[in-house]
Formats: sequence, structure tokens, C-alpha cells
Amino acid sequence: MTKPLVGIIMGSQSDWPTMREAADVLYELGVAFETKIVSAHRTPDRLWDYGKTAVDRGLQVIIAGAGGAAHLPGMMASKTRVPVVGVPVQTNALSGVDSLYSILQMPRGYPVATMAIGAAGAKNAGLMAAGILALQDPSLSARLDAWRAALSASIPQEPSND
Repeated sequence: MTKPLVGIIMGSQSDWPTMREAADVLYELGVAFETKIVSAHRTPDRLWDYGKTAVDRGLQVIIAGAGGAAHLPGMMASKTRVPVVGVPVQTNALSGVDSLYSILQMPRGYPVATMAIGAAGAKNAGLMAAGILALQDPSLSARLDAWRAALSASIPQEPSND
């Protein structure tokens, strides 16, 4: 089995339907990844261990999805030098705006690249991770270029009359 280059972490099982979008695009592009539930509030020791061991385990990007208080991406960024891409998970209470602000407003010194709220943000997080990895991987660069070309080709030039 190929060693994962990307870690996809989320605060709870309920975040998986959103975070699956990141996993799906990484799978489609042939990028090795792992998925874990790592709650900033309910499993802090797991969070510390994950962040402290990320470099030694070969992770090159971490995608962290969280809803509500959404501390997971920022706390992970404080525990590792591996780039962290945050995905605000949509919530019922504030539609994910609370999550977005929690992830976006990081203090100086602990950057988190923040995506859009929900599934589109998770898909873009997977693409961002692939883009970071593609800087050092010509084969992945070609696959990512082909993926983007296929997306462009799928957009009609004229609207349908349906």
C-alpha cells in the first residue's frame, strides 16, 4: 500500500459526507491519503499526536474539516509545519459561517488555507492539496492538468434549450 501524502481529518463522523469530496478528488487523481476522526475538543491527545507525527509519517498536506467552533484546522496548524487546508463544514445553527470565521481568523504565525463552506470547499481542498504535491511530481501535474482540462471541456459554450 502506498504511504499517504495527504491526511484528511474531521471533527466527527457527521463531517464525513462533506469531507468525502476531498477524498473523492484525491482518489480520482491517484493521490495517496488517509482519513481520520480527530476532534479538537473530544480527542485532544489524538490531535496532538497526529500533528506531532505528521512530518515523520510522510504527510505533506493536511486537510482539516470542522463545523461549529471549528478549532481543528487551527489547532492542527499549531502542532505541525505541514500545510493545513481548512474546510468549514456547514452547520444548522449558522449555516457554516461560524465555522468559516473560526478557521479563517488565525493568529499570526499559524496559517490555515481556508476553503469555502461545505462540499465545494472540501472538493477544492482536495484540489489544493493535489496542486501543492504536483509542484514536485510531474506525473501528478499531468493528471491534474488533464482533470482541469476535462472540467473546462465539460462546460457547454451555449445554453441548452431544455
